[in-house]
Amino acid sequence: MTPERVPSVTFKTRVRDESVPGPNPFRWEDKTTEQIFGGKKVVVFSLPGAFTPTCSSNHLPRYEELYEEFKAQGVDEIICVSVNDAFVMFKWGQQIGADKVFLLPDGNGEFTRKMGMLVDKSNLGFGMRSWRYSMLVNDGAIEKIFVEPDFSDNCPTDPFEVSDADTMLAYLKGTESAGVSAPRKEFVG
Repeated sequence: MTPERVPSVTFKTRVRDESVPGPNPFRWEDKTTEQIFGGKKVVVFSLPGAFTPTCSSNHLPRYEELYEEFKAQGVDEIICVSVNDAFVMFKWGQQIGADKVFLLPDGNGEFTRKMGMLVDKSNLGFGMRSWRYSMLVNDGAIEKIFVEPDFSDNCPTDPFEVSDADTMLAYLKGTESAGVSAPRKEFVG
């Protein structure tokens, strides 16, 4: 069961700080759910892992590509959540060239677990990871969520049909996306 609001957690992030000496000018900064989502309209998409094929070739890059269109629909921020640590998310963002989408590390999987989206992917050697989904969050309230079909532990496939950028943008615009095949599995929080 999907919650009506994003769960209250504290994320361990790294932020650039020029006052930090040396070749790695970053410091740890805790960010709460309330700081991230409070008073904002946010699109969140979650995926199994940084550097994985679909996540790197399509999921994140397409949200980056359509960023300005999301902003035109009144979205304040786009956030990518993955059960990876801050260092992995940072390096992945560098490799992809992500500079618009905020990469939010859920290193302990707490947010993902409280969302009810934590799945076991031990069949791939991944351990516990996020199921693929996207959601529209308005001031912490989940307005709409698109969850990929076949939600299960050790799922032999990695569905990518409804959590994509085009589906979310079509929802925001109130139109149908020609690139998404029906039926859609949608849950409203």
